Amino acid sequence: MPPTSYNRAMSAFDNYRDELEKFEFMMGPARGRLAVTMDIVTDAMALVGQHGVYCQSQRYPGKPVLDIQLVMKSLTEAKELISSVMEELKRQREQADRNI
Repeated sequence: MPPTSYNRAMSAFDNYRDELEKFEFMMGPARGRLAVTMDIVTDAMALVGQHGVYCQSQRYPGKPVLDIQLVMKSLTEAKELISSVMEELKRQREQADRNI
């Protein structure tokens, strides 16, 4: 039986080829890949947020269950770290350009 697309592992470089090309061209390889990563994390946050609407805490009505809160916290922190790396790379590139 041939593997389905669900079971076949696809590389992020294959799945996001067009976005990677665009952002790597605009920002360079490292910052471009981080920009695509930021978009992927943002999309994941949207999906988790939608799930949180339906999985409400019994203890705290109006709030998502604890595991969803923890996932959102982790994704938010990951975005913060990615953003800081992008800014540092940008700063280094600008400094290198000024030294030329």
